[in-house]
Amino acid sequence: MNKRFVFVLLTLVAAASMLLSACGPAATEAPVMTEAPVVATEAPTEAPAPTEPPMPAIGSPEHPIKVLFVPSVDANIIVTGGELMAAALSEATGLTFEVTVPTSYAATIEEMCASPTDTMAFIPPLGYAIANQLCGVDVAFKAIRNGYPVYWAEYIVARDSEFQTLADLEGKTWGFGDQGSTSGYMVPFVELTAAGITTGEQKQTGGHNQTVTAVYNGEVDFGTVFYSVPLDPDGKPVFTYEDYEAGKITDLAQYEIPAESIPNCAPDAEGKKLLCDGYQVKDARANIRTEAPDVMEKVRILAISQAVPNDTMAFGPEFPADVRAQIEEALLAFAETDAWKESIGNEDFYNWSGIVPATDAEYDMVRAMVEATGYKLPE
Repeated sequence: MNKRFVFVLLTLVAAASMLLSACGPAATEAPVMTEAPVVATEAPTEAPAPTEPPMPAIGSPEHPIKVLFVPSVDANIIVTGGELMAAALSEATGLTFEVTVPTSYAATIEEMCASPTDTMAFIPPLGYAIANQLCGVDVAFKAIRNGYPVYWAEYIVARDSEFQTLADLEGKTWGFGDQGSTSGYMVPFVELTAAGITTGEQKQTGGHNQTVTAVYNGEVDFGTVFYSVPLDPDGKPVFTYEDYEAGKITDLAQYEIPAESIPNCAPDAEGKKLLCDGYQVKDARANIRTEAPDVMEKVRILAISQAVPNDTMAFGPEFPADVRAQIEEALLAFAETDAWKESIGNEDFYNWSGIVPATDAEYDMVRAMVEATGYKLPE
């Protein structure tokens, strides 16, 4: 190779190397390490809980209003008559009702307290007083029977007995239906205790009818059952509530049918009434008219108790006020119709001839009886 050519080539390579060094990047300091930037993130949230669908409106087909009746008469009669009432109320209000007959008084109260927003019930004074104390069940109406917003207990004895006053019952055998009965036990218990009378053996008969039968058969010295004012031949009470309130009924004979008509007492042709020369007996003695047609000749009234406010129509403690007002108006209207007489107004049902507004204070006397007797609802 030509030496001159080699020299020139080396010179060019050296020049190119210097040129590349001059054009290269300037030296820099090593980069300073910094913390990685914090990226703001939202805290994780829990998934929203599933919401329950709203309850159907009270009185809707999906949430009917429960109409409770205590089982004091045949359940079939209650259901049939109760359905008539429910249909009338539904037509008047557009609401839906469901008739129910619990197995006992206690079960009726339990249902009202367990379902405070959608129950209404037809319950006796004792049941109402206890339900009000337990959970605030509130009375709306009380029953009218044959023109009376009250009823009484009666003390009955054999017609040929020597007993003339309550004092004569000292140490005597007492028959009553049930300790939970206001007229059958609680009112008489309080009155006898207040009078300082200590009875002898107490026999629980199981009901008003059975108590009358026990007196009729001489199984007990006296019995206590419900009293209702007899009707005269024109179908009117032998005395009015206004006369009673005015203190005009002071003689025991005023509570009975005329003495001269008693030997003529007998059931009517259909066996549904106990008639005595046209007078109709309405107290518990009339209930055994078919098996003991001569009951009036064998059993008499010894005394009549203080008046007790009639059975109630009450609402659950949290029943909606606007819905309640609709039902109250419809009930008052229904009580004026003939259909009422085939429902709760039927003699074989509760025999309510009508209703009037009631207040809780009217049942204070019943609460006092509960306290005096120490009565507790059966478990």
